Amino acid sequence: MKSLLLPQRQIILFLFLNFFIFFSSYAQHTFSIVAIDPATGQIGSAGATCLDSVDLNGEEGALVISDIILGKGAIHTQAAWSPTNQNAARNRMLNHNETPQQIIDWLVANDPASGSINSRQYNIVSLNGQSAGYTGSSAHNEKGHRIGTNYAIAGNILISTQVLDDMETAFLNTSGDLATKLMAVMQAAKRPGADARCTSEGVSSRSAFIRVAQPSDTDSSYGNLWLDINISATPFGVEPIDELQTAYDAFIATLSTREISDNPVTIFPNPAKNILNISNIAKTSINTLEIYTITGKKVFSTSISANKKLNSIDLSTLSNGLYLVKFMQKNTTAHVEKLIINKQF
Repeated sequence: MKSLLLPQRQIILFLFLNFFIFFSSYAQHTFSIVAIDPATGQIGSAGATCLDSVDLNGEEGALVISDIILGKGAIHTQAAWSPTNQNAARNRMLNHNETPQQIIDWLVANDPASGSINSRQYNIVSLNGQSAGYTGSSAHNEKGHRIGTNYAIAGNILISTQVLDDMETAFLNTSGDLATKLMAVMQAAKRPGADARCTSEGVSSRSAFIRVAQPSDTDSSYGNLWLDINISATPFGVEPIDELQTAYDAFIATLSTREISDNPVTIFPNPAKNILNISNIAKTSINTLEIYTITGKKVFSTSISANKKLNSIDLSTLSNGLYLVKFMQKNTTAHVEKLIINKQF
């Protein structure tokens, strides 16, 4: 009997571990918003969750749900999240030109991923301001969605549906551009246990993101939009929405810097691996390059020469990620570029 019992236990353990890995990969519970600005044509996406990049087996925390379809709108599939459903929803918007409600109707009728439609949640907005939401009856409480012209908000495993109400109020009553509204929405959601699983940590969540696409953007993958900030993980007890605010403030500060319009600086390749090339700084007074993380920490500084047609900078000491490159002249920021470092490509 012993020779049979041990393998059975091993099989049971193996199945349990595989189920846990599968569930961790495909279950995403969060609060989030998708929205557009009809005046500027911007498309936005923001959200947070009590799962981080470790919990999600390498996925970039809450960012995994974000899908901006350039020129069309934005879609979040959450709760029993699956890339199969996300890709299907994107296909309906991109290739079938369906409205948000038509996309949800199709997903409810077809539900291409494993599991049940009753466990899923969707919030979708199109560039013409139409929106729709869906919350399955089996999604974890507290749960719900709020929709209106230009926005759709959804959440589950919430400490209270007041989270959703406060997010909606912030979006409707905050003046300013879409990025300002989205950041206000995230701050309005922030409270201990907004995602109820984070109550014991005294924070709202473990990861958070904010993204805004301009009409001129051509690539919606992370790091390529006009505003693209992701806090993929935070230490125990550290509030990711505060970290998001810090990074957002650092980004906004760069928008007020004076750029050199007569001879704009060019950096390439971008994404970069180990070497970054800089051209077009001739006839300027630029003499220093500084590199900052998206949270505002300076991680690199070097002198550069305006007398050279091309300056090449060694980036081998920097890790993969999104950075801000500041070009300085006489201790003043003259130009700012976003840079992605990816040593795997």
